[in-house]
Amino acid sequence: MPTGVAMRDAREQLFDAAERVLLRDGPEALTSRAVTTEAGCAKGLLHKHFTDFDGFLAELVMDRIRRLDDQAEVLLKAAGQGSVVDNLTTMLTDLFGSVAVAIVSLTISRDGLRARLREAVPTGVPILSEAGRVVMDYLKAEQTYGRIPADADLNTLGLTLIGSTHLLFADRTGVRPTTDEVRAFVASVV
Repeated sequence: MPTGVAMRDAREQLFDAAERVLLRDGPEALTSRAVTTEAGCAKGLLHKHFTDFDGFLAELVMDRIRRLDDQAEVLLKAAGQGSVVDNLTTMLTDLFGSVAVAIVSLTISRDGLRARLREAVPTGVPILSEAGRVVMDYLKAEQTYGRIPADADLNTLGLTLIGSTHLLFADRTGVRPTTDEVRAFVASVV
């Protein structure tokens, strides 16, 4: 690997490389060597920017969780417009069609990573908990428009949508559910 060559946005390039390895090969293949090889840089670069590999992974997960804010904004702007089922289907398909399922697997498989994430996300499964918050905020907004019944149990509805959609997408190596399959599930829950 080349040394002495400056990388622009090294952290983001390392995060993107880790995401590619994670999506392609799964959490068991995610090592510091795999990440730096994928990024095309020296292994020392990762350790220059992060205390250790679990620290790198924790920051990767937190970065991907922060990206949910963009999805949350889009979903909240959709409240009162279009179909509730379609809005939720789009959000859930985008979320679980991304790296989220692999991040859940990664978090579950690494004790050190889980311990570090507990400092920032004390309860629940990181990324799923935050996605649940996004869905619940949207459901509350739709409730104000009268599109979700006032007496609906939003906590149960939100947890059901997040947990069950995660299960639909959980088999990383299998066939992904289609948008129509996700829409049918969301419609049955809502």
